Amino acid sequence: MKEFLVGGAIRDRILGIANESTEKDFVVVGSSPEEMSSLGFRQVGKEFPVFLHPETKDEYALARIERKIGRGYKGFAFDTANSVTLEQDLSRRDLTINAIAQNKDGTGEYIDPFDGIEDLKQKKLRHVSDAFTEDPVRVLRTARFASRFDYLGFTVDPKTLDLMRKMVTSGEVDALTPERVFKEISLSMESKSPSVFFELLMESGAYQRLFPMLEVVQNQNFQMLDVPDLNPEVKFALWLSNQSSTNIDLLCEHLKCPKDFQQIAELVSTWHQFASEFLKHSPQDVLNFFLKSDGLRRKKRFEIILTVFDNLGLNTAQIVQLQVLLNSIKISDLKNLNIAQELLEERLSVITRFLKSAK
Repeated sequence: MKEFLVGGAIRDRILGIANESTEKDFVVVGSSPEEMSSLGFRQVGKEFPVFLHPETKDEYALARIERKIGRGYKGFAFDTANSVTLEQDLSRRDLTINAIAQNKDGTGEYIDPFDGIEDLKQKKLRHVSDAFTEDPVRVLRTARFASRFDYLGFTVDPKTLDLMRKMVTSGEVDALTPERVFKEISLSMESKSPSVFFELLMESGAYQRLFPMLEVVQNQNFQMLDVPDLNPEVKFALWLSNQSSTNIDLLCEHLKCPKDFQQIAELVSTWHQFASEFLKHSPQDVLNFFLKSDGLRRKKRFEIILTVFDNLGLNTAQIVQLQVLLNSIKISDLKNLNIAQELLEERLSVITRFLKSAK
């Protein structure tokens, strides 16, 4: 049996961006599940044999070839016979920059049958073969790699973009699972250019197919997602800020989003117009804003909402000032005859005075 380092670890090393957290994946040629188990590897793959190294816990996959037998990325039959070659395994990968191999210890010559190194030099994302169209996840992965490497100047090869469009028109992209779509969205949000992810989905036609419940806004500004150091909840809410809360609810139900993502996005959608004219509203409406957004209790979440407002170009300074005043009200200073009513009246009094002074 022979072991080879493959994929992202080699790609990132050539690009000069590899670090200690870079995952290492290996391909094993000329072995079998029985031999891997006898050597102490623990099998974790159900659809095809993937093993964890007994000490490093790195992933080792048996070299395989695949045959399309159904829709989606699960619609494959795999052959992992010990006669499968490294080149055959590399030929099934998505992009040429991910189809480069080297000796297990990362030494020796690169094995690069599809000119991935040249594509790295040319800063090109290019499919390995027309088999690219058999796995709809590759639409998402290509868009994510485009967003991840945009700052390095990478672009998608026109022929690869054509194949992505073909997967949309053929209906192959409809087989993507909601969980995988949300995972790729989340990963793209961690890149420096999440806008590229959504723009490429839009350009390929996949955006409308993946998110049919969203209104397609003309000239939507995805680039607001590219502001550095924003957390994923902020970016998610910015993405959906021009959608109705109903649309956001439908999207999050479909994608099975975390509750915090959904709640923050819906609150931003509901209240950002109100916040843009904050001082024009009545004291009761302002209090309703703080209560319904839970701005007086869930302070960390409210800070996230305000960060979204800031990145939408709103001035939140007066909202923050009033929040501090409302939170400074002490229950012990009230008469305590009817605490709920007294607290309501004191809050309205504080808001009324603040709005008058601000005007």
